[in-house]
Amino acid sequence: MGKYFFTCVLALAAACAQAGVGLTQLPAANGDGPVTVFYPADGTDAALKRGPFTIKALQDAPPVRGNGRLVMISHGSGGNPWVHSDLARTLVEAGFTVAMPQHRGDNATDPSHPGPDSWRLRPAEVSRAIDAVSRDPRFAPLLSLDKVGMYGMSAGGHTALSLAGGRWSPAAYRDHCVTNIAEDFPTCVGLSARLRGDALDGVKKAVATGVIRERYDDATWYVHRDPRIRAIVAGVPAAADFDPASLASPAVPLGFVTARKDKWLNPRFHSDRILAVCKTCTVIADLPDGGHGALLSPPPPIDVMGEIAQDLLGDPPGFDRSAMPAVDRKIAAFFSRHLVP
Repeated sequence: MGKYFFTCVLALAAACAQAGVGLTQLPAANGDGPVTVFYPADGTDAALKRGPFTIKALQDAPPVRGNGRLVMISHGSGGNPWVHSDLARTLVEAGFTVAMPQHRGDNATDPSHPGPDSWRLRPAEVSRAIDAVSRDPRFAPLLSLDKVGMYGMSAGGHTALSLAGGRWSPAAYRDHCVTNIAEDFPTCVGLSARLRGDALDGVKKAVATGVIRERYDDATWYVHRDPRIRAIVAGVPAAADFDPASLASPAVPLGFVTARKDKWLNPRFHSDRILAVCKTCTVIADLPDGGHGALLSPPPPIDVMGEIAQDLLGDPPGFDRSAMPAVDRKIAAFFSRHLVP
């Protein structure tokens, strides 16, 4: 019995060592963007070029059974799947299938409508992406979609908080920006401008608040629930426009990854205000030297980013990026704890 058990363990270990990461894309449908899927597959990964990124995966390889669970990833503003491929790999190695919808008007190929215009659409896009995976004959027999995980970073973190039961409004975003434009300028204007400590700062703040007052007068509380989503992680989320009381007792287990040196979404206005009231939230990782781009892994090459993006997404001095694989494993463990079996 002991020898048989030991042989089985070795066989299982060998199978795991040979397992690869499959990569495919479900085509765009009904106005939504394509859905990129990472999944367990047999074989040896090959280097694949995706824009400035090189990732290792098996293009369109037949999927094999993992742990039967799906995790959705919602990218940040102007994002793409490749900056979350390290996390996707870690999740696949833990047995998960991972799907990433391309959010309309707020992605790397079309960044035309970031902020509240995109935030209204994103949660339903995640739900429809789950539907798309469920209809695919390659994945449907291998997955149970009654317990789906959800990870979102930055604007994707806003999506995550919405799916955790949070309610938000464009008018709350307006009020935050009008009140805190000097201290949270990047949240309110994104990559369109930056304060430089010169005579033009006053003009920039006045123009920004004027535009925001005009565009975001909708006081509707937006909510979106998908009962299939049963565990959520929000990484450096945009959260200043949420009603904190709506997330005091989240509908599902909710974890956070925070970065203390985040220049884009100052934790004081975002993750910290939710964590201050949330009774059941888990801080999966708090990065004392991490910036907003810490969770982009692999990070975008500096030479493809503009000056403002470099400042907001670049790693602060002293940040040790080698710590990020351990954070990815903690995220995977959170999902395993709450979704498996």
